[in-house]
Amino acid sequence: MPWQNFSSSSAWRWFKKVVIFIIFSLIINHLSTPESFPGSDVYRFPIEGFLASIILCIFIGIITELNFQYYKKKHFYKKIEMTTIVWFMASTLGYITLMYIPINFIFSLVVDGEIEFYYLLIGLLITLLLSFILIGLSYAQDVYNLYKTSLKDAVVTIESGAKTTKLAYENIACFYSQNKIVFAVKNDGTTISTDFILNELEEKINNQLFYRANRQIIVHKDAVEEIEKIENGKLRIKLKAAIENDAIKEINISRYKRKEFMNWFQ
Repeated sequence: MPWQNFSSSSAWRWFKKVVIFIIFSLIINHLSTPESFPGSDVYRFPIEGFLASIILCIFIGIITELNFQYYKKKHFYKKIEMTTIVWFMASTLGYITLMYIPINFIFSLVVDGEIEFYYLLIGLLITLLLSFILIGLSYAQDVYNLYKTSLKDAVVTIESGAKTTKLAYENIACFYSQNKIVFAVKNDGTTISTDFILNELEEKINNQLFYRANRQIIVHKDAVEEIEKIENGKLRIKLKAAIENDAIKEINISRYKRKEFMNWFQ
């Protein structure tokens, strides 16, 4: 089932990030002092530093993930550009700075009873440098996957009987099902019959650009012209394209999916 595939892929994604965090922490802590350096005659596993860095990594991971989801929702779904990636990285490091300074202040006062601004600055710079490397290692694959799915020339291959058609995402207004046949609707309103079923199609296409409005239709975000609130908390969608034969007179979003749809659309 789709939710099972999502769950397993999400778990695998987080498992890889946790492995990177742990390996990174082990390497850094083993290189930090002579006593913890591998091969040293007085070797001691740096348990305190390791646990502290894991806790710090958890905070950094939460901040980064929240900011990544924000950028994914607001910017990355449209187009992956170097400027946007730089802003994502810069804002994430900024949030880490805002987290690091008060925590370090509190820790210094509790442990040492005083604040050493020099060590605070050095610790912050080292933390930001390591965070930059860690975030790059952890999210490079995610950004690349979004880049592939957000390309303007991304296409869906449509099988219709003996014909095969490649249709670019940007030229698709929606897909709809009628009499157990799924049709692709182009931006000019013309339709192409397909051999898909909507459930199969929903798993193939980019869910940042397409949304399953109801059992009958999947719409492209850029094809939506107007959203109207109607009775019982439902929404009515009007598309820019005038579909041939007026096959879809009205597209309704149930009140149960209203919030999800608006989050996707906005």
